[in-house]
Amino acid sequence: MRIILMGPPGAGKGTQARVLAERLEAPHISTGEIFRQAIREQTELGIVAGSYMTNGALVPDDITIGIVKNRLANPDCEAGFVFDGFPRTEEQAKALDRILSERKEPLDSVVSISIDNETLIRRLSGRRTCSRCAASYNLSLNPPAQEDVCDLCGGSLFQRDDDKEETVRSRLEIYSKFTEPLLHFYQNKGLIADIDGNRDKDVVTEAILAAVHRARANAAAGRPR
Repeated sequence: MRIILMGPPGAGKGTQARVLAERLEAPHISTGEIFRQAIREQTELGIVAGSYMTNGALVPDDITIGIVKNRLANPDCEAGFVFDGFPRTEEQAKALDRILSERKEPLDSVVSISIDNETLIRRLSGRRTCSRCAASYNLSLNPPAQEDVCDLCGGSLFQRDDDKEETVRSRLEIYSKFTEPLLHFYQNKGLIADIDGNRDKDVVTEAILAAVHRARANAAAGRPR
């Protein structure tokens, strides 16, 4: 299964992508996590990416596309993939089309998770990340058992710069400007599955699975998705 999860920051793409990847036995590919790992390791890529991400800006297309192309070349991607956070611009989407066309691997579905902005702001500004294992918590939705301490490894929790409220609002504006037009791009290809993200995460998971399996079955039968 080859799936893209779309939606504004905080819509639950990362959570859903991890569950879907496990259920579908395909790798979860998060360009954001690739960049954050590079930032933690202070690699050349991390230094460049960090200069954009701390201000809520998008990492340039050429850098992001190169990272994705390299990642898709790994053997585990033969089982498909679940993309989280890519593509974010039309140029990235067109580049992904070219890469998959070369591999003769068409997309199965593009899932769009919708949720209102004020809920997103509350979710993101309440998010905390473990400095040791990168586990994610939310002060209102799934707080740690002990304040500022990771349940899994005991590491200290911190608020990422891109989760601070002023940066969150900037990220939402950027999403609206650059990424929302991708919905039309994929809608014209008949790939979009709209999912209401204002529900329990398990309900959202089952809705996504039903949508992607339906899309694949319709494609196999030559019917509209």
